[in-house]
Amino acid sequence: MSQGCFDTQALILILLLTTVAGTENKCFNFSSAVLHNVRNPGREHKMKRLLTVVLLTVCAAAPEDLTGKMFTFPQETKTDHVKLITPREEFKAITVCLRSFTDLSRNHGLFSLATPAFANAFLIFKKSASDQIEMNIRNKGISFFGQEYKLNTWQSVCTSWDGANGLVQVWIDGKPSARRYCSDGTITGHALIMLGQEQDSHGGGFDPQQTFVGLTTDVHMWDFVLSPCEIQRFVDDLNFSPGNVINWRALEYQIVGKIIVENKQGACSCLIKKKVLNMFGQSCQA
Repeated sequence: MSQGCFDTQALILILLLTTVAGTENKCFNFSSAVLHNVRNPGREHKMKRLLTVVLLTVCAAAPEDLTGKMFTFPQETKTDHVKLITPREEFKAITVCLRSFTDLSRNHGLFSLATPAFANAFLIFKKSASDQIEMNIRNKGISFFGQEYKLNTWQSVCTSWDGANGLVQVWIDGKPSARRYCSDGTITGHALIMLGQEQDSHGGGFDPQQTFVGLTTDVHMWDFVLSPCEIQRFVDDLNFSPGNVINWRALEYQIVGKIIVENKQGACSCLIKKKVLNMFGQSCQA
């Protein structure tokens, strides 16, 4: 049989197993079986590259709706984190919203986006001072004061950056900061987004003294500046538009280490209260 037939058979086998793997949401190690039929070293090298692409596609987790769920980060570590996956490689503006719960009084990162050019391309960083939030944009930092960051309670944290004018703003439980200049321009390159660790290099440089220990839920990211009204809708957990870059309701993620996905605490009691509180213009944080 000709080499071309072997390549055709190998490709058909890849496509067939890809379909099966996708159906069962499992990763299959079938590269050696396919490459066994490829005798030519040059063709084998090409086939290995093709298999790499296919295996990455097969093994990638399908988007998952994490409504009512949370990530639990139970320990201080220099390795454990959650990687949020997006194919986007250019940002002219960013808004990030999330809810967090922690008892940490030391420095810790809440959201870390790094590119090859900027380790701190977009970083939300809680400083040890109780009222200080630091934002880093394109490796430039600016601090916001007067925001009450409470311990042992759920809090909504939103931040926005407009690359056209460089302005940054922070909201804690719907309370806005002043709009301050940090860095203008565009964030480009392979974006690695992590929860639980603060990246001091692209995909690494973790410091256990800056790791997040606590609970995180409802993480959304948009590629534009969200309006104050839309941010308030997120804070109140009303019918807000989910993130078009990172969407908690259709999240692609990878867990590294001992991080647990579990039901969000307090969700039942919050749902009972929400209808009544909304009547009085108040919100319920689970």
